[in-house]
Amino acid sequence: MLLESLIYKATQLDGNTVAVAVAEDEEVIEAVIEALNRNLANFILFGDKEKIKMIVNVKNKGQQKSNKKLTIVHAESNEMAAELAVKAVSTKEATVLMKGNIPTSSLLKAVLNKEYGLRTGNILSHVAVFEVPDFDRFTIVTDAGMNIAPELEQKAQMIKNAAALARAIGIECPKVAPIAAVEVVNPAMQATIDAAALSVMNKRGQITGCIVDGPLALDNAVSALAAEHKGIQSEVAGRADILLVPTIEVGNVLYKSLIYFAKAKVGAVIAGAKAPIVLTSRADSAESKLYSLALAICSVIK
Repeated sequence: MLLESLIYKATQLDGNTVAVAVAEDEEVIEAVIEALNRNLANFILFGDKEKIKMIVNVKNKGQQKSNKKLTIVHAESNEMAAELAVKAVSTKEATVLMKGNIPTSSLLKAVLNKEYGLRTGNILSHVAVFEVPDFDRFTIVTDAGMNIAPELEQKAQMIKNAAALARAIGIECPKVAPIAAVEVVNPAMQATIDAAALSVMNKRGQITGCIVDGPLALDNAVSALAAEHKGIQSEVAGRADILLVPTIEVGNVLYKSLIYFAKAKVGAVIAGAKAPIVLTSRADSAESKLYSLALAICSVIK
């Protein structure tokens, strides 16, 4: 299984610690305990200490287990927990930041703090890695959760973020398909214009470490048969590793369609900060959170 292989890879990478902001959440702690059981990383849980200890005890089925890889740090408020977790990553006490039971906007406020945050000057973007049934490779989608209507330069940075993550999980030169409704440039469709520009930027060395070709419709991007039927000659068509969607609505629908209709499994992170950020939804399963943790650990730059 593809995502299971990321968990194995993460266990081989020593010295990683995950800082969890507002950790008093059952699904989050379930994922943390499973990660500890699998030796993925050390964890520092920031939040209401008594609530966290209670949930940990319940998830451990009442057995009082001490774990040297788990530390709980009390915080008086969600804002303080977010600040402490971000500072832990900023000072290298931790290598990965994870969202707990806190609104995304509150966590990102701490992440973007000019004094202690995790800014790099690059755009932050959501990168989801799917294991789709009957596909023998990862399908990477960006951006389904951060950038609403990215412009050309933002899309270029999103490609760089996704390509860096793809290389970190073993895809040496990822193939990137900027997705549109059609596979030809149409002046009335901005997504096709941007896709063509991104392809040229890649050929001229402005976007490196990957191959970009588009515009491509979704079928032509992932199905070699569909690309052949339409006579598309491309290194990317039918073999895309990364699907760059034009807007957050497209990304959101594609993300949820893969999960609910195709029964795909997924791990996702926010890329572009000084460290990977696990920013899962409350609706995501503990399994998905575990895959996201493994993905984040595999993409840590040391």
